[in-house]
Amino acid sequence: MADAVVVGAGPNGLVAANMLADAGWDVLVLEAQPEPGGAVRSDRGVHPEYVSDLCSAFYPLGVASPVMRALGLERHGLRWKHAPAVLAHPLPDGRSAVLERDPDATAASLDALGAGDGDAWLRLWGLWEEMGDEVLRALFTPFPPVRAALPLAAAARRAGGLRVLRSLLAPVRTFGEQEFAGPGGPLLLAGSALHTDMFPETTGGSVFGWLLAMIGQRHGWPVPEGGASELTAALVRRLEARGGTVRCGTPVASVIVRNGRALGVRTEAGEPVRAAKAVLADVSAPALYGGLVAWSDLPGSLRADMRRFTWDHATFKVDWALSGPIPWASPDAARAGTVHLSPGLDAMTDYSGRIATGRVPSEPFALLGQMTTADPSRSPAGTESVWAYTHVPHRVKGDAGPDGITGAWDEREQDAMARRVEDVIERFAPGFRDRVAARRITAPPAFTEHNANLPGGALNGGTAMIHQQLVFRPVPGLGRAETPVAGLYLASSSAHPGGGVHGACGANAARAALAHASPAGRLLTPALRSLTTLLAP
Repeated sequence: MADAVVVGAGPNGLVAANMLADAGWDVLVLEAQPEPGGAVRSDRGVHPEYVSDLCSAFYPLGVASPVMRALGLERHGLRWKHAPAVLAHPLPDGRSAVLERDPDATAASLDALGAGDGDAWLRLWGLWEEMGDEVLRALFTPFPPVRAALPLAAAARRAGGLRVLRSLLAPVRTFGEQEFAGPGGPLLLAGSALHTDMFPETTGGSVFGWLLAMIGQRHGWPVPEGGASELTAALVRRLEARGGTVRCGTPVASVIVRNGRALGVRTEAGEPVRAAKAVLADVSAPALYGGLVAWSDLPGSLRADMRRFTWDHATFKVDWALSGPIPWASPDAARAGTVHLSPGLDAMTDYSGRIATGRVPSEPFALLGQMTTADPSRSPAGTESVWAYTHVPHRVKGDAGPDGITGAWDEREQDAMARRVEDVIERFAPGFRDRVAARRITAPPAFTEHNANLPGGALNGGTAMIHQQLVFRPVPGLGRAETPVAGLYLASSSAHPGGGVHGACGANAARAALAHASPAGRLLTPALRSLTTLLAP
């Protein structure tokens, strides 16, 4: 018997386990896959001499998150590496918008694309300098952010108050066109927003674009030296140093509930594992509610709410082992760890519209990672380990391109979509295909096989749009880790604040478990459950 059982050894589960172990709890983590990490893993499956990240690769939120920084993972072997430039968005004419770690250098890049745009960027940077730390503190703490609210409100007022809030809540297209004369600034912001499932016309998209871009401006978008698995390994080493245990290859079939309280879990092999104080579930909300926990142990309103749960888009990814660097037409693109590929904002809107209507885009917006550029240990000298991904509909109604892709994702459809992604790269880097030594395709069904929390490659644990954020995540309520079952906490990215490798979802669940296990917390639990029911009857 352990004090706490954590279901899932993804980054949120491992963060939660570490925090509970720091509090002196005996913690057992059960992971279905043969190795820990969830979406934070790497391998040599493309080519034996190349390290490839299976899902996530760059970690701006990891270095910016107060939660991850407090763990001190560098003391457990983690080393961050940076590409010379953070992000590039090349244009069809060979120029590029470049996000550098030096704000003045970023401003110079944008000035070259639109007179006065450098000053516009520095104004956005000044806004971040004024309130960025308070934004992160509020974002990565349990909702509502009571302690962080007053400092954030004061910082926002100094920065411009309601006028700033109105601007950041605007669609990124509107915000970009109001702030910039040229294409560079809007492309950097819109491309960053498209790391979620927010379109250029989505309300609130500017917040996400600004947040991710400014974190890159302050902290960069680094990678773990040696591969994504090194971040997971540091989390596991830290946990084990504090007495915690990770058991892989142990799928959990159900949470054991008696009289409205979680007592432990039962594995697929039939083994009951008792949890004396808490069960923390680093699984998606649909996998927990009506999955690990039977509907008979949950309120009827939750079942109705979960029918309205919205996933973020499906993902199609290709990894390559290249015999040499990508031959970019724009030299600046060669310096960036991450490259966004689209001819312009209108093309990004067209791409988003195709997905919204269930059609596979004919011209995908591609996010590309140059891993050896960021971390030379990823492949032999003079070569490059590269990936790119794009989004596709979960349910394909048609193909906007010429290949008749139906969503069956058989070998023919995978090859057709991979060629479509390669065509995008080839337009910005003629000769790219000539340098491909090996290739691996990960179509939407393979993401589910790799990690049950990523159905079809939905990478963010549910949509990032406003109707499923804050008090609406994952369903209307308090936006907290507590669930209708006492002693059971949602610790995955389906909980507030959502997707990204920042550890906050796991940390919030750990804090909730610790609070409710205290004498005062045992009195608080019934009141909080009653309030949740009142807000979301």
